[in-house]
Order: sequence, then structure tokens, then C-alpha cells
Amino acid sequence: MSPQLSELFEFLRFPSISTDRSHREDMHRCVGFLQKKLSSMGLDAKVHQTAGHPILVAKNPPRPDRPTVMIYGHYDVQPVDPLHEWKTPPFEPTLVGDKIYARGATDNKGQHFAHILGVEETLKEYGELPVNVIFLLEGEEEIGSVNLGSFLTQHRDYLRCDVCAVSDTGMIAPGIPTFTYGLRGIACLEFTVRGPALDLHSGVYGGAIRNPCSAVAQMVASLHDSEGRILISGFYDSVQPLERWEREMWASLPDGDAATLAETGVPALWGEDGYTALEQRWGRPTAEVNGIGGGYQGEGSKTVIAREAFAKLSFRLVPDQQPDEILRLAADHLRAICPTGCTVEVTLGHAGPAYVMDPHSSHGQAAQRALSRAFDGKEPRLIREGGSIPIIQSVKDILGVDSLLLGLALPDCQIHAPNENFTVTNFEAGIRLNRALLEELAK
Repeated sequence: MSPQLSELFEFLRFPSISTDRSHREDMHRCVGFLQKKLSSMGLDAKVHQTAGHPILVAKNPPRPDRPTVMIYGHYDVQPVDPLHEWKTPPFEPTLVGDKIYARGATDNKGQHFAHILGVEETLKEYGELPVNVIFLLEGEEEIGSVNLGSFLTQHRDYLRCDVCAVSDTGMIAPGIPTFTYGLRGIACLEFTVRGPALDLHSGVYGGAIRNPCSAVAQMVASLHDSEGRILISGFYDSVQPLERWEREMWASLPDGDAATLAETGVPALWGEDGYTALEQRWGRPTAEVNGIGGGYQGEGSKTVIAREAFAKLSFRLVPDQQPDEILRLAADHLRAICPTGCTVEVTLGHAGPAYVMDPHSSHGQAAQRALSRAFDGKEPRLIREGGSIPIIQSVKDILGVDSLLLGLALPDCQIHAPNENFTVTNFEAGIRLNRALLEELAK
């Protein structure tokens, strides 16, 4: 195993689960590992405490005649549940063929560590970098980057840069360099429906009172019509149509409908009428149920009417949709349709706007040249992505710069799921990509 791969494995062994308080010490040990690594490369690496998990900033000695490139990543990872579905221990990285299996392998440790190693290689070869570099590595991306926005605001001058580079997105297929110029935003909420003051016998009281579980099911069903359009009043008012060139570009990609079927294992596709699967996933807003529950969950039957039931919703947003406005519209919708005999309580969750940049800008073109160099001269494909990185729009709003989204994640990498993996091929390509990117941006 190469020394670079061994270092990545060491990094992956930290169970840096940001949402779980029991892993707080693991978070500190993980950021300490990064600080030691970046300091050993000759960078000025400082850990900044926040109200949550630490943020690490590392810089090379800046030169005023060179552009400044921020490289963003996150060292926190998702929980590993359900643990029994993992084929190998999630925090004991395992190499099987070309794939590294571990939680965080792709999201996001493997991807941003490749950038760190690319900088290290350049420093070892030339003794300096062609640009000024700022590494910004946070530990709260998986819980909404709750403290990073204020950190950017407080340290605006310290973090001043010309562009931000991020490898936390995907490739459309192995070996096809992919430049992501847009991300959907996100807005989350949870609603709880309450009925009787206590659980009731369904035989004694059934038929005379409203069942909260049935009410939640009815309310969830009210979110869409039969053709997949969202029925929340005003939801589409600010949605911008897809550009013609975007639809043509995406139509030229490998069959997105077939890929979606293969990746998900569903028997048939379903979605907003009039759009392909890729258009639905990348360029249209959605309303999804992420969790639903209430009543008896154990083995066998228990004839009970539960006193309450709940559902968790997330909305993926497109450019010009404002998360706060969407949450207000959704909450108003749920309150308006709550059946008689029940009450509803809406709790708002984390949110972030959509992001889009001009892929034909000078920075966008530099990123595409770097991708082509890293992947054997192949022409990059231009896409948006359906996922959300809330901090990307914050970088735009606070620091005034675009982010270059240079994905190394493959469709079958299983991020957020058991058996997350990252290919050695893409890890090595990421190192080459960093070196090419800094050279192209220096021009």
C-alpha cells in the first residue's frame, strides 16, 4: 500500500460523526490529525473553536502577485446505521479491488484529502505553490454547517480569495470528468399531528375520533398530484425554467432514466411529468418524506389509536427559491389541511439556498481544463446536482466568489448509506486534479 493511501486510511479511522455528541472527542482528534498533516507540509494551520465543532484553516505564505484559491472540505461524516448492513467495519477502511470501503471514504474525507496530497506533491517538487492556497475544513457539513456562515462573516478578510474549489460532488460515470455548476438548495421541517390525550383502544373508540396516523398519511398524500407536481400553493412561483443548452447537454449524457433505474433498483420511475430523470434530479424542486411514524411498531398486532404521529419532510430547491419562504408556504399548507379532530405542530429544520454559476466563465473554463488533464484528456461534462452543500451559497454571498465543484464520487459510492466506498483510481485522479487546477488557475 502506498504511503498516501496509508495516510488516507488513518484519516478514515476517526469516527467523526458530527451529529452524535458521544463522538465529540473523536471530532477533536480528527481535526488534530489534519492540523498536524497540514503543518508538516509547511502550511500555517490553525484550529478555530466554534459553538459546535472546530474549523481548521491552513495557508501557505501568501504572495500579492498571485491569485488566492480556497479549498473547502469537511471532516465530519454521517452515522453508520444500519450497522448490520455493512460488509466491513465502517471505521476500519478495507481495500477490495479498486474500492476503499469506509464511512467518509467519498463523503468527504477521500475527496478533500486528495487535494491536500496534491498540494503536498507540488510543494515537495517545486518548494512553492503557483497560487495562494487557503484550506477551509469544517466539522459540521453533515448537520447543516450551522456555524460556518458566521465564521466566514467574522473572518471575511482572513479568508479573502478569488475562487473556491470543492470536491464533494459526483461524476456521471467512471472515467468521465464532471464539472458541477449548480446544486439544489434544501429546506427541512418536521410536523407532529396530535389527537386524543392518550393512546386509545381502537375497538372501543375507533370510528368516533380522528386517527393521527391516518391524518399524517392524508397530509403527506396532499403534497403531490398524480403527475408529480407539488401542490403547495406558491411553491413554483419563483422557479426558473431550465436553459435550452442545459437540456441539450443533459440529453447527450448516458441514458439518465436507465441509470436511475439501475442505481436505485426501483421497478419503475416516477416524477414530475414533462421532465427526464436527470432534469428531475438536477434542475427541478422536490418535496420528499424522509421519515414517518406513529403508533405501535412492535411484533404482531396492538389494536391502538396512537395519541400522535409525525413526518419529516425535506424540500430540494432550485435557483431563486428562498428556503425561508418555502418553509413558510409548506407550514401554511400543513396547518390548512390538518383534519378536524387533530392539531398540528410544525418544527422548522435546517435550510440553504440553491447555487448556480456560469460554467463558461474564466474560472469555470480553468476548472474544466484541469479536469480534462486529470482524466486523460477527456472532455468534461457539465451538470447540476440534486444534493445540497448549503455553505456554497454562503461562500458566494459572504466572500463574493464562485465555487468550482469538481466531483470525484461515482454513482455507486453509497454516500450516507452502508458500504460507502471510494475508488483508488479516483483518489489518485484527485491528486492530479489538484495539481492541474492550481496551475490552470495561476494562468
